[in-house]
Order: sequence, then structure tokens, then C-alpha cells
Amino acid sequence: MEFEKVIRERFSVRKFKNDEVDDELINKILEAGNLAPTAKNNQPQKIYVVKSKEGLDKIDKASPCRYNAPVCLIVASDKNIAWSKEDYSSYEMDACIVATYMMLEATNVEVDNIWIEMFDKKIIKEEFNLPENIEPICLMPLGYRSDDCVPSPMHSKRKDIAEIVEYR
Repeated sequence: MEFEKVIRERFSVRKFKNDEVDDELINKILEAGNLAPTAKNNQPQKIYVVKSKEGLDKIDKASPCRYNAPVCLIVASDKNIAWSKEDYSSYEMDACIVATYMMLEATNVEVDNIWIEMFDKKIIKEEFNLPENIEPICLMPLGYRSDDCVPSPMHSKRKDIAEIVEYR
């Protein structure tokens, strides 16, 4: 798919079919995340692919926003290896860049998705036994949208470019 089409047609899917996602497509999505830039190229991202019923049930304990997706990525970051200075660490921003690359590649390979920040990080850390240094940043349900799934009414509402851009 052309990049222009990816960024214009992608929307957050909130109703998935039960259809499985082929591992080859999941691997393409993960590879896109692996190609994402990170501060000082420290690559602190840690991605957990959750496909089992047991794992998806754990996701559902932490968030009501899986929307029946058959796969859910936990995008996390290792705070110990992220670039940092005295008052800043790149761990969250790095993971967000990685997640964005994966979200766009998922759309490119026609796997629908949604970025979820509404989840209980403590439950994710406990249920998946994540070490203290691994911080979950977002969940990314993956799958194929239901036939009756449509974009949110707010999806196409955008500010005029003049409201968000200044030339100096």
C-alpha cells in the first residue's frame, strides 16, 4: 500500500472478527518496530505478542479495550537501557515511535489495529510477570475489523493546518 493511502485510510478499529492473523504478517509488523529509530539507538523496546486465550484473558483483566482482537501486542520499554540524562529518559518516547511504526506497517499489510493507552499497567506487569525495569507503554490489538465496524465520528475531524503549524 502506498504510504499516503496508509496514513489517510487507517483508523482505530474497535470491533474485530475472530479471524486469526498469519504469523508472517505479525513478523512483518514486528520487523517494522525493530527498524524504528530510538534515542542513541539504544533500542529499549520490548514487545510481547499475546495470542493465547490465557494471555488474552490477562489483557482483558487490564483493559476493556481489546475489542475481541485475536492478537494483542504489549509495547514496553526497558528503563535501564533507554537513553537518559539527569531529568529525562527516552524510554516512553522510544516505545511510542516503535508502536507507531508497527501500527503503520500493520495497516500497510491490511491488519487492522488500535493504540490503547487505557489499561492498568500494574495488572499487565503482574499478570505477565514483567521485571521492574520493563514498563508497559501501550497495548496494540491486531486483527481484522468486523464488517459493520466504522471509524469513530471524531476520526476525520482535523484542525486546519494553519492552526497547528507556524513558520518562523
